[in-house]
Amino acid sequence: MNQAEFARIFCERPESFAWFLGAGASRNANLPTAEDIITDLKRRYYCSEENQNFSTKDLQNDAVRAQIEGYLRSRGFPERWSSEEYTTYFETIFGEDRERQRNYISSILSEDRVRLAVGNRVFGALLAGGLCRMAFTTNFDPVVEKAVAEISGKPLSAYHLEGAHNVVSALNNEQFPIYCKLHGDFQYDSIKNLSSDLATQNAQLSQCMTMAGARFGFVVAGYSGRDESVMALFDAILKAPNPFPHGLYWMKMRGSTPIDSVASLMESAKAAGVRAEFVDIETYDTVMLRLWRNLPNQPDGMDAKVRKGRAGIVQISVPEPKGGKPLLRFNGLPMTKVPTTCAEVKSKTASNWEAIADLKRKPETSAVLTFDGKALAWGGQQDIEDTFGADFLEKSEVTFDPDWRAGSRLHIKNFLEEGLARAICRVRPLLQRRQGSGVSLIVDHKALDVGILEDLHRETGKVTGSVPGLSLPATEEHEAVHQVHFAEAVHMSLGYADNRLWLLLKPDVWIWPRFARQHATNFLDKRKADRRNDKHDRLLSAWIGILSDHAGRDVEVTFSPFDGDTGFANPVFGFSTQTGFAMKRGRT
Repeated sequence: MNQAEFARIFCERPESFAWFLGAGASRNANLPTAEDIITDLKRRYYCSEENQNFSTKDLQNDAVRAQIEGYLRSRGFPERWSSEEYTTYFETIFGEDRERQRNYISSILSEDRVRLAVGNRVFGALLAGGLCRMAFTTNFDPVVEKAVAEISGKPLSAYHLEGAHNVVSALNNEQFPIYCKLHGDFQYDSIKNLSSDLATQNAQLSQCMTMAGARFGFVVAGYSGRDESVMALFDAILKAPNPFPHGLYWMKMRGSTPIDSVASLMESAKAAGVRAEFVDIETYDTVMLRLWRNLPNQPDGMDAKVRKGRAGIVQISVPEPKGGKPLLRFNGLPMTKVPTTCAEVKSKTASNWEAIADLKRKPETSAVLTFDGKALAWGGQQDIEDTFGADFLEKSEVTFDPDWRAGSRLHIKNFLEEGLARAICRVRPLLQRRQGSGVSLIVDHKALDVGILEDLHRETGKVTGSVPGLSLPATEEHEAVHQVHFAEAVHMSLGYADNRLWLLLKPDVWIWPRFARQHATNFLDKRKADRRNDKHDRLLSAWIGILSDHAGRDVEVTFSPFDGDTGFANPVFGFSTQTGFAMKRGRT
């Protein structure tokens, strides 16, 4: 089920649904994930055993992380990503000392660290405004309580392990809203944290959730379904009379596959006559904001607090670009041609995010791919057939909206950037590599025709070469590197400004192999030390010349990513060689 259909169902009767929140609902509130906690516990153990003083920031260094991981594996600890990691490290460091556990968890999940995101504020408004009557969570953190307080100015008291005896009475007397923390609250003495703790749930809290399952539909958000005792509660609701009378809706990341226990639960729910649907979402924030926008009767005065960061309509007169010289040159080139069509590829097996990502990683893939509810591609007929192999059935033309801002469709931004990069590199001595929010175009050291690189060579000296004196020993993650290389590069991305699309360029230096960049910081500092003001301006001009084949100033250049005729599978990209400028207001 897509978000739009779910929003229509939910917004008709929001009071008919109880919510179940997992850690994913707190992730954007500046709180650590379970993986973050595991990594910190590893650091603490290693430092205490080896008398080291690595900080949390040190863990950003690959070499430090590899050193710690290697040490832990040599001591017989579980493999990384193992389901036993969390319990093993907690028991190793804290043993059965509940007070030390509680103190540690309270320090990393304290209210002072919470920075509410829009999804948290929406949920706080649903509770505060009476649009959500019941909510359950496995989280220890105070995110929901803080959200309610910020939106309404009133406190929310959660039912947890130490107040469980009151919760069933509260439900029977309809003392809404009711918020239950099934695993406890770190601000009190009792929490359920380790696998032995989570084997069973508190009887009163469990009874309350079972009773709620017979009165409300359920919306599950940010929860993976990995706690067996919690899944047993959902199963118990299904076995009771009148399960989930308004349906069971389980949010999952678009293109992801739920674990077996969740898939089995949903199938059992359907077999019991319950409307059970997976809801594909991009993030918790985006789906919650969609629900809020579509609520017909929002509580008075809450919208400004929920969407406090929303854009307002302003009127600022823009001066005519005459009467003064440019004050600032921007690094953006206006896009003049942006594709709106591509190929939809149908295959024998259903496409999803994981399948498309696997195809993109294969070296033999020559098509440009993305997934937008269906497989989209650019490429020649043979390129697409070779990419999908025996799984390919057919391709057809489809139209898409290139403005990814609608619905935060960043995969469309990546699709456009990769297509444009492919088009440029097809006719230039450049290589492309995905990097962060954009693509890096890198001078190919094997290129024979370097005349187009003359201006860049004049500014930088050698445009490719080796990093003097740098070699790296073998580690468990990487083989030994006897020579590290560099190449001049430009980071290319697309962005909107003044309601138009721009090609943004940032000159850079690429390091081969990629993981060696952190070891080449001294070399990079020296090479880029003088790249300011005038020299940066000349480097930008040199790269514009390379990308446009020195077409000249204020000229439109066009490219297509594949040989042959252009069309929906081989689009045309175009940009102007004239960068944007900030102008001085002329005298009147």
